[in-house]
Amino acid sequence: MSYSTKTKVIFICTGNSARSQMAEALLRHHGGDRYEVFSAGVEPKGIHPLSIKAMTEKGLSLAGQSSDHLDQYLNGYDFGIVVTVCSNAEESCPRSWLQAQNHLHWLFDDPAAASGTEEEKMIVFRRVRDQIEQKIVSWLDTQN
Repeated sequence: MSYSTKTKVIFICTGNSARSQMAEALLRHHGGDRYEVFSAGVEPKGIHPLSIKAMTEKGLSLAGQSSDHLDQYLNGYDFGIVVTVCSNAEESCPRSWLQAQNHLHWLFDDPAAASGTEEEKMIVFRRVRDQIEQKIVSWLDTQN
């Protein structure tokens, strides 16, 4: 039997369509093989097409990721780190996860709520993507 020494990390937001999806891909990219990364939503809505576009611009793919319901991970997963990326997820996440020392709350605007033309929405998606990336890189610097 093989035992993984990777720390399991889950990013949680409301729709699991943008912020948590981008965070999952960015930690997978920057964290290398140190982490096994997941994402989930309180009310999953599918991956937003502009999330895919924003990540593709950075040379990262969301292929293989899915928009999952949080309930899917409540049993059988031992997460080393739980990260909520919106207030709704923070309020809706199981208390046992939020009370653990391994819970982080990183608040980001919801790019899926942006209005305007596609290019105006992309400005918001890019900004949030870059903020998430900066937070992850900064956090990783503290994990050595």
